[in-house]
Amino acid sequence: MKACFMAPCDCCHNENLDAGDLDITAGWGHFGNGGAVMPGKGRVFQRDYTAKEREAVAEDAVALGLSAEQTLNLLGVRTLDVYLNNIAYWKNIPTRIWEYTIGGYQLIKKWLSYRERGILGRGLTTDEIHAVTQIARRIAAILLLEAKLDANYEAIRRATYRWPGAPQRLTVKEAINV
Repeated sequence: MKACFMAPCDCCHNENLDAGDLDITAGWGHFGNGGAVMPGKGRVFQRDYTAKEREAVAEDAVALGLSAEQTLNLLGVRTLDVYLNNIAYWKNIPTRIWEYTIGGYQLIKKWLSYRERGILGRGLTTDEIHAVTQIARRIAAILLLEAKLDANYEAIRRATYRWPGAPQRLTVKEAINV
């Protein structure tokens, strides 16, 4: 998925960045008891996709053999703008990408919590800004492949030799909940 429309940082295309333009100060993280980094609420704006964003989704969907509606259902029917501060934000992070968790943590939100200016001690580099865009695009790829990955798991599970006395094989849902 090319997903060029997804999660560009608004202001990073500006070559005349001022000091502080890439500081994360939107309240994504703070120090808690014992110096542990605690997540904050941050600042997000949920919205509908623009016509241009919907058009890009439809183009990418065709390349994946999906309809635009299927793609939006997999990524999220609404999208978010996620703010670093009062100036800069990532545009168009679909809701399911934003909500994606690993180990019980929202991946992008957790990443942001450790990079709040008061914790990191500096603003982000442009490479770090682009890293969030790449993370969002990789999560999108996982979400779009989810059904195929589950089907592949099931096919392998059914085709695996069952050793006598071995425990019962788990379905995808059972394996996820283990």
